[in-house]
Amino acid sequence: MIANARCIAAALALSAALATPAVAATWNDTFLGYRYGTQFHEPNNTRDVRKHVLQFTHASGYATGQNFVNLDILQSDRNDPISGGDSGATEFYLTYRHQLHLGKLLDKDLSFGPIKEVAFTGGFDLNTKNTRFAPRKRLVVAGPTLKFDVPGFLDVSLLAGKEWNHCGLGAPACPEASIAFDPQLILSVAWGIPFQAGPLPLKFQGFLNYNTAKGRDYARVKTEAETLMRTSLMVDVGQMTGSRKNTLLAGVGYEMWLNKFGNHANAAGVTKPGINTYAPTLQLEWHF
Repeated sequence: MIANARCIAAALALSAALATPAVAATWNDTFLGYRYGTQFHEPNNTRDVRKHVLQFTHASGYATGQNFVNLDILQSDRNDPISGGDSGATEFYLTYRHQLHLGKLLDKDLSFGPIKEVAFTGGFDLNTKNTRFAPRKRLVVAGPTLKFDVPGFLDVSLLAGKEWNHCGLGAPACPEASIAFDPQLILSVAWGIPFQAGPLPLKFQGFLNYNTAKGRDYARVKTEAETLMRTSLMVDVGQMTGSRKNTLLAGVGYEMWLNKFGNHANAAGVTKPGINTYAPTLQLEWHF
């Protein structure tokens, strides 16, 4: 676990370096976040899992593109135990995305209808978790993105993805410890829409990923399409109390995760427990 955490830290450092282009940034937004929920689920686990999640996020733009880096540190309660113990597991999940804005790069107006820009997106996901399963996800993605002309942002991407991962359970649960999944398509929607409701400065934000099936898993069982949505409604507390806008935000969120990691049924065709999550959350963000 320590070695994997070091790999994540090294990847985060690399992402930060990649997120600092040779030209000056035209805008940036960095924050520390926290979310909490009690109704998370894990595949093949029948129990509700309580999780505390610490989040570091950086987004920035420059003349011809933008960067996004997010690191989640997820701490489960004992219902999702570490390998060889009964205390809660810890997971690190790192996401990096880079967009090249093709209109700006080619010096052409590519806007049409509600679309203000067309981009090309590439990036990767890395994760590690100290459970008996011992996942080590490595995902690379690339594809086009449509950027909508709305207050804040709304991006819709169609990405090709390729994942490599690991299972530490051993045979017969996992005849293959390491696996390269089949290529998949990922429809990704991300948004952050500020608006005013009377005296309340609000922001509706989140993302939705729909991943097609990615072939067979470690037990040679076919995976199923996977859907993950995390969304939240945040109040700009700082602005309401006379402080700087977009500094301290608080609100409620919701996570919906269907066929988590592509799981659905076991080799006997029986639907696995714990593959779907419907979890309300409490959330905080401190932007600096």
